[in-house]
Amino acid sequence: MSITLTDQDKITLRTAAYGAVSLLAAAGAAGSPHKVATEGSIALASATGLVGHVLAEKKTGMNLNGKSVAELADRVLPALTAAMSLLNRQDPAEADNFRSTVLVAIEAAARTHQGQPSDPTVADMARKITAALDAA
Repeated sequence: MSITLTDQDKITLRTAAYGAVSLLAAAGAAGSPHKVATEGSIALASATGLVGHVLAEKKTGMNLNGKSVAELADRVLPALTAAMSLLNRQDPAEADNFRSTVLVAIEAAARTHQGQPSDPTVADMARKITAALDAA
């Protein structure tokens, strides 16, 4: 199945994926926000398939600024749901790829794979991100 994505669709996908990492950084995930963002971004750069191609494109058009975590979440969480809906309509396998990519990125960003103690704030944000992905 061929997927057709508009420029706006691609911005939505990038906003959702990079925004999820930004939310964890803003929520105070496991140390330095810069390290959190770096770990998550490296994971996103490892994506494959259509999702990998879209995430690797120039990152223009995204608005991940905000005066608070709530303001950022107001943009990112709906973008996660919209991205999943868009991909599910066109190619459910690519939607699964996107979901897996985002979940790996938030795990990498939170560094839970290294067995560090779970930060309740980070765990809560990860649950919100997962719920937004599953709301589609």
